[in-house]
Amino acid sequence: MRRITVLLFFFASLALQAEDWGALQFLIGDWAGEGGGQPGQASAGSFSFTPDLQGTILVRRSFAEYPPANGRPAFRHDDLTIVYRDADSKQFRATYWDNEGHVIRYSVQTAEGGVVFVSEGPPSGQRFRISYSREGTSQVKIKFEIAAPGKDFAPYVEASARKR
Repeated sequence: MRRITVLLFFFASLALQAEDWGALQFLIGDWAGEGGGQPGQASAGSFSFTPDLQGTILVRRSFAEYPPANGRPAFRHDDLTIVYRDADSKQFRATYWDNEGHVIRYSVQTAEGGVVFVSEGPPSGQRFRISYSREGTSQVKIKFEIAAPGKDFAPYVEASARKR
């Protein structure tokens, strides 16, 4: 009986420590990219959103493989994003790193049917936005946009993924 009580206390304490991911909850899991591999498009890719540190952060790991195109050799893009709740504002924020040396800090906003990560920084600099839109229970549409200084956002990559 004592063993059961200890186990129940352990699992209850984990649940109390875990973050409520709210609008991000639908992203938790493993996702396989759905792409055609045409020039400029990834031929393979996947990503995952996984709670870590006893549910206090959400870790996104992603990769995309690109075939050779226009004299450029094939290459692989890897990135890592950590999503967390800001201690002061209580808002979700994220920091992104990739194998090309980019580091981007995002605020995370709820959107109808999904979430949007918008880069933070001076309006005079380049800005980034990535949107995840829920499509049913097992599919998501992804749009990555870039805005040059003083310009509006323009689509850079659009993709879809299916939950595994």
